[in-house]
Amino acid sequence: MEYLHTMVRVSDLEASLDFYCNKLGLIETHRKDSEKGRFTLVFLAAPLNVDTAKTAMSPLIELTYNWEPESYTGGRNFGHLAFRVDDIYALCSHLRANGVTINRPPRDGHMAFVRSPDGISIELLQKGEPLAPAEPWLSMENTGEW
Repeated sequence: MEYLHTMVRVSDLEASLDFYCNKLGLIETHRKDSEKGRFTLVFLAAPLNVDTAKTAMSPLIELTYNWEPESYTGGRNFGHLAFRVDDIYALCSHLRANGVTINRPPRDGHMAFVRSPDGISIELLQKGEPLAPAEPWLSMENTGEW
């Protein structure tokens, strides 16, 4: 398993970039704009991690800016922790066998979400190419929030 990033939702992207980059000293490594999803993702790394962050080998902060105004309450601005895993089906099977609810099953062979006992969302991402869709995940419904 490899730790990837922590996602934080931001309501003012420019103010957030000013804080994280200009004041805190983090460096933007890359960004993604999604016209369809109406959001921007900006990935930041600590200065000593920039070289490895560009090859996805370093933990990052993901700033998520939703283009439609939204008020974040109850800690909703904190999004999730993300881990790259060798076999998403094996890990989800292991978690499920140990009483963990798979909130967003890996129907696509690529991504799943679970929650910690304290309600923190954990994103699991398949290393490399997605696995072929397979049961029981393919037909499994979402459960709760993630």
